[in-house]
Amino acid sequence: MVELTVTPRSSLADRPVRVHVRGLAPCQLVTLLASLTDERGGRFRAHAFYRADEHGEVDAERHAALGGDFTGVWPMGLFWFLRPDTLFQRLVKRDVAGSPFRVRLEVFDAVHLDAGPEQQPLAACTAERWYVGPGVQRAPVHEGRVRGALFLPP
Repeated sequence: MVELTVTPRSSLADRPVRVHVRGLAPCQLVTLLASLTDERGGRFRAHAFYRADEHGEVDAERHAALGGDFTGVWPMGLFWFLRPDTLFQRLVKRDVAGSPFRVRLEVFDAVHLDAGPEQQPLAACTAERWYVGPGVQRAPVHEGRVRGALFLPP
C-alpha cells in the first residue's frame, strides 16, 4: 500500500514541509505531481520524477528529482515550481486571511508528463498553505497616497 504524506498538513506558506512516499517497490520510478486551483479558477501544477530507494521510499528532503519541472534535491520544489496551465497567469493569493491554498499532491507509477483523468494515482493527499497565522489581525492602511495592510500579531 503506497502512502504519500506531507508534514505538517497545514502550515504557513513560508514554512517548509516534508513530502514523503513509502510503500513503493525498491528502485521504482514515480512521478510526484502538485496542483492547486487559485481563487480565480486558474490551475497551477508542478511535477518531478523520482526513483525510490532500496526501502521503497521517496523523501524530497534526501532524494534528487531526476527530471520534470526541476532536477536535484529541492525539498520544496513541488511548491516553488508551480506554474500555470494558461500562459501569462500569476499565482496570487487575494484573500490572505480567510482561506489557504490547498495543494493536492499525487504520486503516479512511472514517468508521466501530463497525468490525465484516466490515470489513477497510487496515493494522494492535500496540504494547506496559509498566508496569515492564527490570531493575526489585518488592518487596512490609507495614509495620503500610501495604500496597504498592516498585519498585527496576536
